[in-house]
Amino acid sequence: MLYFSRAKTFAILLVCGLGVLLSLPNLGPRPGWWPGFLPWNQLHLGLDLKGGSYLLLQLDTKAIEAQDLNSLVGQARQTLLKAGLGYKDLHADPAAGRVTLTPLDGQAQQALQALQGLITYQPGSPTPSLNVSLLPDGAIALSIPAQARVQRNEQAVQQAMTIIQRRIDGSGVLNALVQRQGQNQIVVQLPGISDPERVKTLIGTTAHMTFQLVDTSAVPGQPPPPGDEWLPMADNPNQKLAVQSSVAVDGADLQTAQASTDPQTGQWVVNFTLNALGAREFAQVTSANVGKLFAIVLDGKIIEAPVIREPITGGSGQISGNFTPQSATDLALLLRAGALPAPLSIVEEQSVGPELGADAIRAGALSLIVGFLLVLFFMALFYGLFGWFANIALILNLILMLAILSVMGATLTLPGMAGILLTLGMAVDANILINERVREEARQNGRKPLAALEAGYKRAYGTIIDSNVTTLLAHITLFIFGSPPVRGFAVTICAGILTTMFTATVVVRLITSRWYATRRPAALPV
Repeated sequence: MLYFSRAKTFAILLVCGLGVLLSLPNLGPRPGWWPGFLPWNQLHLGLDLKGGSYLLLQLDTKAIEAQDLNSLVGQARQTLLKAGLGYKDLHADPAAGRVTLTPLDGQAQQALQALQGLITYQPGSPTPSLNVSLLPDGAIALSIPAQARVQRNEQAVQQAMTIIQRRIDGSGVLNALVQRQGQNQIVVQLPGISDPERVKTLIGTTAHMTFQLVDTSAVPGQPPPPGDEWLPMADNPNQKLAVQSSVAVDGADLQTAQASTDPQTGQWVVNFTLNALGAREFAQVTSANVGKLFAIVLDGKIIEAPVIREPITGGSGQISGNFTPQSATDLALLLRAGALPAPLSIVEEQSVGPELGADAIRAGALSLIVGFLLVLFFMALFYGLFGWFANIALILNLILMLAILSVMGATLTLPGMAGILLTLGMAVDANILINERVREEARQNGRKPLAALEAGYKRAYGTIIDSNVTTLLAHITLFIFGSPPVRGFAVTICAGILTTMFTATVVVRLITSRWYATRRPAALPV
């Protein structure tokens, strides 16, 4: 148990040295001598330590279902027209969760067969994407199965999280946390933000942009003509324009968007570029509608409706309006990040001021330092030289734990600081078990120093492994099922258990073996 080969000793020292090196980034900015192959990862401060905002967002899954049903209406219409089949009363019924239509007399079976061609299957899933059935009254119903709706909602939540992360990264907020909670909720933590209202607006805006033709024949104050809808102007909600409900070009085909100033007017504008498909559709629409108004619609509001002077074939355009530098930059960011699959609503909002965070840091650091010093004093007082061996391992344990958390890019919170303090207390438990066992072997069983050390480490080793493994499993469970603060606590404890196993059973044993080989004591100082 106390024999260490040169290779094993070198490996242990290498791990300890690497741990010290990887914990250095937390001391300040990156120096010029830092090796390029080593990561420079720092431990980030959480919301409760740095201050910032906490948002609990909820995705509107009803809106997703309504979008899917409306899309299904369009697919059914195109399918039947392509098959040369007639129909009537095609509409979506959100309350029943289905789309219904009535085929013309004698075409029911042909329409049913054509619509069944819309059914697809997800890879590895036996559940169809669509149910097509003939109702007793002769109508045909198209409905989305429950399992397919669940999968669609799962995809929507993941897509929303990705888009939120893009928007936050583009806004310049560092170390933001975006996590899923429950079925359709998303937790967003924004530490250290200086303008929370702007970030909330960026996160919550759906940012679905479309290009739709304006119908100038509509009479204000009257119902819109069939196939049209009234939409308000973004800068003047009282002014409305009638636009065609069918989307000419979808903003999903947007490739880039950048805020800049117009060299002729000096006003802030947003320049955009469409991908190949969008550019082709844009060219077709503008070529066929020269002289007409072409509305740019964002989330149901018309930003502007310029006249198509000539065909636009380059796939690029410009959005102008009463933009400020900030609003133009934000709009470009929203368009680049993409549209949310459905509207988001803020369920819960909390704000932590930087002063409160600084107080939490001081209180947490004070408790950590005091607890650490008390543990060191206890070990030195009760176990003498062997207690100092444990103290050296304890300091190294703290450094290694800091290195692991830094490499992981973990965020330190108040529960995490509590986890560090608890880990230090748990770390000395292993050394206490070893020292007490060595003392028992030396005093009660009358063993020689070397035999007492061998027996003490060997017999305490099993107990240390069992206790730490069960604690590790418990905190892995906490991480899997716990809320974000509990997860931070669990991650800290799990990292601490791994470093404790290494320092208590390997590092202390190495120090003890080197001490014994050098001194060859007649009695153990325990």
